[in-house]
Amino acid sequence: MRVLDPSEVDHDVPAAVGACLGDLLEQRLEEAGAADPVFAADLADRVARFALTGGRRLRSVFLWWAMRGCGGGPREAPRALGVAAALELIQTCALIHDDVMDGSAVRRGRPAVHVAVDHQYGTAGRASPCGTFGGAAAVLAGDLALAWADDAFVQAVRGAPQEERAARVWRVMRTEMVAGQYLDLHGQVTRATSAARAERSAVLKTARYTVAHPLALGAVLAGASERTQARLREAGHSAGLAFQLHDDLQGAFGDPAVTGKPVGEDIREGKATYLLAVARELCLREGDRAGLRLLDEVTGAPSTRAADTGHASGAKSAARTAHPASARYARDGADGQDIARVLDLLDRCGARERVSRRVRELCARGIREVRAAGLAPDAADRIGALLHAACTPGAPTGRPVPAAPPAARDTAGPVLIGEAR
Repeated sequence: MRVLDPSEVDHDVPAAVGACLGDLLEQRLEEAGAADPVFAADLADRVARFALTGGRRLRSVFLWWAMRGCGGGPREAPRALGVAAALELIQTCALIHDDVMDGSAVRRGRPAVHVAVDHQYGTAGRASPCGTFGGAAAVLAGDLALAWADDAFVQAVRGAPQEERAARVWRVMRTEMVAGQYLDLHGQVTRATSAARAERSAVLKTARYTVAHPLALGAVLAGASERTQARLREAGHSAGLAFQLHDDLQGAFGDPAVTGKPVGEDIREGKATYLLAVARELCLREGDRAGLRLLDEVTGAPSTRAADTGHASGAKSAARTAHPASARYARDGADGQDIARVLDLLDRCGARERVSRRVRELCARGIREVRAAGLAPDAADRIGALLHAACTPGAPTGRPVPAAPPAARDTAGPVLIGEAR
């Protein structure tokens, strides 16, 4: 296996992962072209472009710095980059499938895969069990990304001293990711509204998948002790949950120009997010029947009307609200007014502040666990800074976090809604 200089990768982890991913996908695309040129052009090429463009490589960066912090060097670096590439492909699978299940038209500021395929063939109005031809094709595209991810993982760890331990982490991660997404869908259908249920889904599909398992994989590849692995898993659990809860807040109150996704989708679809679950519990505690009725009538309603809900006065109140997201929706017609009224309720009942406070607490706990894991100081600082940026941009964590050197380009950027997935 080719020996790399890890210090060079340290300066720009996402670029190194992207280069590794590019080499891998070049081979996969050749194989796809040999199988069938239409399949290669319509699906394989789209999967490759999706994986190579957009996204922040956050899971890969967590894996890399855990490996470096646990003493990994030139021998471990190629394996770490290979597993990181596999993580990017499993994330590609997750997001392509996610957009089909949610009916999302946009991903990373561009048409979602199923929308692009339907546009190519003019099949947007032709229903199928998967929605449309584009929906069925996107299911296959996600399956292809998952197959490529498993191939990349096996190739990366083959012959490594920690091959079986790494494979166990990989298997658990895949299963928990699917379980969390199923709980998310199940909650929408059954109207499961408890905060505990919403948190369980967030832990499985985001906290462990996005932070805890990548950290554990990096530690395992470096041969870290069980104690260090346990500390990093706990750090990832706390900070990863904070990441998802922050993602929920951004989905409600964020700026689409920054997040890359339309705001209000979770509210319209009735997603059982922790934010909405907390709002419901606070309304129940305070006996706010009007607030409960608003949540019941608006969340999950694709085209609601203020006049039909009996809360016309609430729409006027929302139009006057101070926060920009609510004001923006209040100008967007009846449906926008309904979303604005829900945003106003999330502020007024205290749900937004309660979730924001929990995000800060969880992030601080995660950073403390990282510092207690016995990592090399530079790696611990990098991971701490990444956790802080991903979980609570602009918010205090309770202790100072050293910034990464200017040359390093692995700090998290603006959260893209759904990327916590």
